[in-house]
Amino acid sequence: MEDQPDPRDYLPDVRDGLTRRERVVLYCLQQTQQELGGRNVPTVMLYGRVVEHIDMSVDELQSILQRFIGFDR
Repeated sequence: MEDQPDPRDYLPDVRDGLTRRERVVLYCLQQTQQELGGRNVPTVMLYGRVVEHIDMSVDELQSILQRFIGFDR
């Protein structure tokens, strides 16, 4: 039996509007960027770090990253 995602992972926090899933992506991005000496983080590397914390599809990660940069499809 697969674990279902917690619905609370998708609720925006009242402090800044970020969901738990978005916060995990930002945390992993920041940590990885520090490890790389401030260089850009390849998306595939970021995805590997994110799924260590939370179950997420590649499409969901791409969607979150696009929202962060303000790109609308």
